[in-house]
Amino acid sequence: MNDEPLDRWAARRQGRLRAPGELKAVTLGSGPHRAAHMNPDAPRMILEWDGFAWQALMIVDNFAEACRILYPTPQPQQHAQPAPPKQPGRHRKP
Repeated sequence: MNDEPLDRWAARRQGRLRAPGELKAVTLGSGPHRAAHMNPDAPRMILEWDGFAWQALMIVDNFAEACRILYPTPQPQQHAQPAPPKQPGRHRKP
């Protein structure tokens, strides 16, 4: 039997684990859990993974608010680099 070295197994396992701080939304309501879009007006509980268990973070009013928290829009980054100097055209003689 070919056993996998412990360090390779540990690296593979670490890659599969959830990262602490990961968020998910759970629909609050009666009945079985369904797809998130099935009841868009139902309140949602936002949960955060702390590395060992899901912890309640907040409650939001609907699916749209939950999406805004789970997937925030990225802020545009401002670059402070000046534009490179313009090179003269090669088709003209100086």
